Amino acid sequence: MSAIHGNLATMPTATSTATSRRLLSLLSLLQVRRDWPGSLLARRLGVSERTVRRDVDRLRELGYLVHAVKGPDGGYRLEAGSELPPLLFDDEQAIALAVALRIAVGAAAGIEEAAARALATVRQVLPARLRQRIDVLDITAVESAGRGGGPRVDTEVLLALSAAIRAAEELRFDYQSPTPAADTGLQPPRRIQPHHLVIRGGRWYLIGWNPQRGNWRTYRVDRMRLRTPNGPRFIPRPLPGGDVAAFVSSRFKGSDGANDWPCHGEVVLDLPAAQVAPFVGDGVVEELGPTRTRLLIGSWSWAGLAATLTRFDTDIDVIGPQALRDAFADLSRRAERAACSKIGKSAASPSISPST
Repeated sequence: MSAIHGNLATMPTATSTATSRRLLSLLSLLQVRRDWPGSLLARRLGVSERTVRRDVDRLRELGYLVHAVKGPDGGYRLEAGSELPPLLFDDEQAIALAVALRIAVGAAAGIEEAAARALATVRQVLPARLRQRIDVLDITAVESAGRGGGPRVDTEVLLALSAAIRAAEELRFDYQSPTPAADTGLQPPRRIQPHHLVIRGGRWYLIGWNPQRGNWRTYRVDRMRLRTPNGPRFIPRPLPGGDVAAFVSSRFKGSDGANDWPCHGEVVLDLPAAQVAPFVGDGVVEELGPTRTRLLIGSWSWAGLAATLTRFDTDIDVIGPQALRDAFADLSRRAERAACSKIGKSAASPSISPST
């Protein structure tokens, strides 16, 4: 848009500001429907049909392919050009913009409708070679409380994954695990029937069905090294629960079923409810008094749940279950061993005998 304003500013018109505003309005109208009768455009813009013809010529001078449509009413149609109009984007930037807008459409950030309209606008003026590539993108954005800024993933890899999902073709790839096993020579490539490409907490994940293990798997895309060609085509099976966001959330909670934590506990904390609520995520907080709070909370393991509750740095009364009490007992033993370990003693400051 800034490039359009810059070009319009040099046009020899008496009312360049009004012309610029009208041209942007005309361009916006041409992008929201395929064909526009000239008379209807004139009424929408509040100008004559002759002015519409002049404005269309100006858009053509700026690089937009606006074709005249023959017929009883006549009209205009905005077509994709052989190169991008003056938005000053190269191919890689255009793809990145489309990816970002596709993510924003499903990001539940209050801008979904605007992002969808922006994506349609960008797609309308993309060259065919780029429009075909972004049309295969099928991305689900899952909100996460984690920090962003994950490892960089090549857009070509994202496009290849999306194309395989759209074509229902098995993928073959090498995978770098976070804890590599001992080197046992060349490993056969992994196989996956890809179903969804997901971004969560700034990282890309591929969800798919592993035919070798007979279960659903989630892979970090930045750890995948694709092999070519792809494998055979497959008949996609439905995702458990049918909700991608719920499925991913359950996997990150350590659950293979419903979107819920596998371990739940109930405790009473010697803290006001207002000091507890901001730090419990999807836990349930109940105020028992000015300084007493009942908390129902979940975690991926009993040890993790005990450690999470210990962070509140206050007295804790465990209501249940017994597994949580056992986890606290085990955590206490570990803490005692850590406090009495030799490394801890050697690192401590030397004791000084009191003077007599």
